[in-house]
Amino acid sequence: MEQHRTRPPKDGPRRGTPTPAHLPPQARRGPDAARGPAGVPVAARRGPEPVRAAAGPASAPTGRRFPNPRLTGLGGGLFCVAAMLLLGALDALLFGSSLIAYGVLFLPVCVLTALWVRPGDLLTAPVALPIAFGAGLFPVADGSAGFLGSLMGVFTGLATQAGWLYGGTLIAGVMVLVRRVRWVRSRRRRP
Repeated sequence: MEQHRTRPPKDGPRRGTPTPAHLPPQARRGPDAARGPAGVPVAARRGPEPVRAAAGPASAPTGRRFPNPRLTGLGGGLFCVAAMLLLGALDALLFGSSLIAYGVLFLPVCVLTALWVRPGDLLTAPVALPIAFGAGLFPVADGSAGFLGSLMGVFTGLATQAGWLYGGTLIAGVMVLVRRVRWVRSRRRRP
C-alpha cells in the first residue's frame, strides 16, 4: 500500500542556500543579511535616504500615553475577574461593602476590557463581564452566616444591582461592536 504525502512541500528556500537579491533584508538570514549578492551593502546601493519634513507638534507625543495592551479572550476574562475581585475587596475595606460603589467601579473595568481585548477576540469581552461582576460580589456580599449566607448575598447583590451589570455590559457590547465593525472594514480595504 502506498502512502501519499499529507503535508504540502515547503515553498521557501532551504537553509544555506542564497536568497534572491530582490527580497528585503528581513527575508535574508545569516551574517550577510544586509549585503547584496556582490557584497555591497543594500543601503549603499539604494542611494541616500530621502529627507523627511520635521514633524510638527501635533504628531509628536508630548505627554504620557495610556497603555495599549492586547489581551486574548481568556486574558480579558482573567483581567475582568481579577480586577473585580480586587475592587470588591477594596470596596469592602474602604466603603463598607457599598453595592453602589461596587457598581460604579464596575463601569471602568467594562470600558478597559472592551478597549484592551485584541480584535480577533472582541466578542468574548461582553461574555466575561457578567462572570466577573458575580465573582467580585463575593467580598462585598454579607457573609456573616458562612458560605451559604455569602452565596445568598451574592444572589441578592446580582438581583438588586442588575442595572449596573446590564449597563456595564451594554457599554462594553457597544464598544466591542464598533471596534469589530472598524476592524472588519480595515481588513476588507487591504489588498
